[in-house]
Amino acid sequence: MRLQTRTGDTQHLSYCSNIHPGESWDEVRANLARHLPDIRQQLAPDEPFGIGLRLSASAADALAQNDNLTEFQRFLADGNYYVFTINGFPYGPFHGTRVKEDVYLPDWMDPERVRYSNQMADVFAKLLPDSEPGSISTVPGAFKTNVKNTAHLHTMADNLIMHASHLAWLERDAGVCINTALEPEPCCYLETIDESVEFFQSQLFSRRAIAKMAALVGTDHGNAEALLRKHLTLCLDICHAAVEFENAGEALQKLRSAGIGIGKLQISAGLRLDNVTPDTADILRPFDDGVYLHQVVENHGGTINRYTDLPQAFDNLSADGIPREWRVHFHVPIFHDDLGDFSSTQFFIREMLALHRQQPISNHLEVETYTWNVLPETYRDRSIGDAIVNELAWVKNELSA
Repeated sequence: MRLQTRTGDTQHLSYCSNIHPGESWDEVRANLARHLPDIRQQLAPDEPFGIGLRLSASAADALAQNDNLTEFQRFLADGNYYVFTINGFPYGPFHGTRVKEDVYLPDWMDPERVRYSNQMADVFAKLLPDSEPGSISTVPGAFKTNVKNTAHLHTMADNLIMHASHLAWLERDAGVCINTALEPEPCCYLETIDESVEFFQSQLFSRRAIAKMAALVGTDHGNAEALLRKHLTLCLDICHAAVEFENAGEALQKLRSAGIGIGKLQISAGLRLDNVTPDTADILRPFDDGVYLHQVVENHGGTINRYTDLPQAFDNLSADGIPREWRVHFHVPIFHDDLGDFSSTQFFIREMLALHRQQPISNHLEVETYTWNVLPETYRDRSIGDAIVNELAWVKNELSA
């Protein structure tokens, strides 16, 4: 959906299609045909409706074929749809099988991540509406424990710069501006806002990076830096930031002060337990689905502790009398706040969107509740289509407050 700011700028709001199971292009295309008409009819029947498209590597390969691309362009035109953002984070299977830490592979130390990201950009360039910029969200470098030395760090940065040069050439040749947005996430190399700022400043916007970009694109250093800042941005996932106990205003100020663009604002909520007890494991066990990582960040009397997944957090429960708060990376529908024995981090979405109303954070807004199919049944109290409509309507209401 297209939204207008007070200054007349256009913003785009949709949901990420990774909520629908399906890895192949045929499955992705069938899901869109099945769900989009009713969602658009309820939310914006007479207006163009934006799509947050998730493409696996196999789906991107298939969509790159002329017949599939032509057919999809026709589908978009006939339905009054448009694609403004792509989720290029999960490369392979994302539903119905163990994903866990493999979701970050191939990471940005692997040339295959570059190839996949370049291909998505090439396809995207043929789908974007005229003069509209596009965004592609991607993994936050790598899973943190896989980055072991400075050589790994430089390899990550070099591959991202190579990809940025591809985006720069694409803009020069096709007139289409696409940015790739790294998405900080608990237990990844880019985990916190501070870590993200450090990586961008020391690796992606450094003199070394600028010189490399200048050589790849054939331009001077000043323009090379501008191109890096245009094409390499950050995807700010509100759930991830809330789980990390970030301060919304401070986080945005740090990014703006560092000149780091926010290519996409992902609107999502996690779990919050502000009074952790030995019974917490039993309360949360239904959320330990065995498919995704559900990182836990704990505030234990002012000390921050991090656990890679729920079982590790359960193993460290104790009754020592010191107050504990847990925030859990499990995306729950954003219209839910009171979840019985616990709540969500919806409060942080409200804070972030209030700041967005004052000064737009990004022109690309995407609701991302990919965990719908592993959500305990108690919280799946409506159809998936109705849940998507309710989430987008909730965001629109917050933005108009």
